[in-house]
Amino acid sequence: MAQQITHVPNRLERRKARTRSALVRAAQTFIAAGKLNVPILELTQAADVGMGSFYNHFDSREQLFEAAVEDALERYGALLDEATVGLDDPAHVFAQSFRLTGRLHRRSPELSRVLLNNGLTLVGSDKGLAPRARRDIEDGVRAGRFHVTEPELAMVVVSGAALCLGQLLHDHPERDDAESTDRVTEDLLRMLGLRAEEAHEICQRSLPDLAGVHP
Repeated sequence: MAQQITHVPNRLERRKARTRSALVRAAQTFIAAGKLNVPILELTQAADVGMGSFYNHFDSREQLFEAAVEDALERYGALLDEATVGLDDPAHVFAQSFRLTGRLHRRSPELSRVLLNNGLTLVGSDKGLAPRARRDIEDGVRAGRFHVTEPELAMVVVSGAALCLGQLLHDHPERDDAESTDRVTEDLLRMLGLRAEEAHEICQRSLPDLAGVHP
């Protein structure tokens, strides 16, 4: 059997990767602040890279912003996947992911604003949180845990609840984010077909600590 050769990035490739990452992080900061029309020069200054470096990676500001949102969602989605490893019950997987995401709005407000400022676009995305929520709902239906005739319509309700909850928590900082999130999660579980007592019990279970969550 031929030995597989692993490519080791050279110095130039590592520098290009750092430049792209710096641009993506700068874009996420502007998106979180709702500054979607920021000049490219300002983006490069925030990333501490030259204007020419921008066009080595992206054709436009819009392309950079799309990459920034995708990066934030994928990294957080991967954390959720890791946090649910070993859970056999699709209802528990769905509930845990929703409860953790609800708590995200306070613990990582920049990432939260990236999600909220792009919410409607992201509902139909094939990357990030939306496909994972859709997968969990469909898994629950197949396992007989959820009882919905159209998972896609259930996804509409779940997405709307997630976005509105996030905005509510930003608008009312005095509100308990954990309690509010768990109540919404219980309502969603009942909508998906669980009994009230079971929905409540699932939402009282302990949650893993997603340390180091950043946008």
